Amino acid sequence: MGVFGFLRRNPHERTGYVLYAQAVAAARDPTLYATVGVPDTLDGRFDLVGLHAFLVIRHLQTQPPPGPALAQAVFDAMFNDMDVALREMGVGDLAVGKKVKVMWEALHGRAIAYGRALDAGDSAALQAALARNVWRGAEAGRGPALLAAIAMAQDAHLAGQSLVAGQLAFLPAAAAQVRP
Repeated sequence: MGVFGFLRRNPHERTGYVLYAQAVAAARDPTLYATVGVPDTLDGRFDLVGLHAFLVIRHLQTQPPPGPALAQAVFDAMFNDMDVALREMGVGDLAVGKKVKVMWEALHGRAIAYGRALDAGDSAALQAALARNVWRGAEAGRGPALLAAIAMAQDAHLAGQSLVAGQLAFLPAAAAQVRP
């Protein structure tokens, strides 16, 4: 950043990181792994962070300004974090951009599928998308149904909050879990 780089910074960047950090914290809820059965792997953690960040972004996009700008700031925070994480794992500089692009495309596809299902209130479609993406075809038992119920409860819970202040509260996964 040059001498005047601070003038070009996104005024919503800090809030985007705060909201993203809250999504990450919710994605780390042990209930999601121990009870729901999300694989505790790099892919499983990416999918849960992506799901929770998607829920935040989804609601910010529908709020008055600066909601949409904050949605972009959360998205940017997520992919900046992914970039740093890949570098810390030893991925070479030349490969980081390609891997981040693949992650972005994965999140984009998931967001479309999850958004359509949530908009329609279609638990079966959400379960199918979660099974396909989170469990990647592996035996998941009741996991997709449980995770879909949690995602739907979180979505409804976030809808009642004004996230533009940079504060949100996810439900603990155990409280959001509705037995299908």
